[in-house]
Amino acid sequence: MTGKIQNFTQLDAWRQSHELVLEVFRHCKKMPQYDSLKQQMERSALSITSNIAEGFGRQSFQDKKHFYIIARGSGYELLNQLIVAKDTGRLGEEEFDKLTQFSLDSTRLIHGLIRSLVKNDNTNS
Repeated sequence: MTGKIQNFTQLDAWRQSHELVLEVFRHCKKMPQYDSLKQQMERSALSITSNIAEGFGRQSFQDKKHFYIIARGSGYELLNQLIVAKDTGRLGEEEFDKLTQFSLDSTRLIHGLIRSLVKNDNTNS
């Protein structure tokens, strides 16, 4: 993407995380409606993109960084829940591998977003 990013939906970290959310929700449709792990997985996945969006809308470097760090933490939370879902038979090996790769890619991009903020803040100081 070239030029100034105008909207959080243009961020690679948000785009990858959005794909992760969609995949998690697709999988969770197969789980029982009131399964607490299902509900937690959906909340964690949605928290990733929501915090990226909120961070993007913040003005200060510290606020942006704070929300991006929360998004990254939600990514790790989801990864833990994927492991539990696999180990308890709620998630097959193939689905686990696919969702885990989405999760790791998402987390890597969020980490890069945080690093770019820190780098840009240090050059502006």
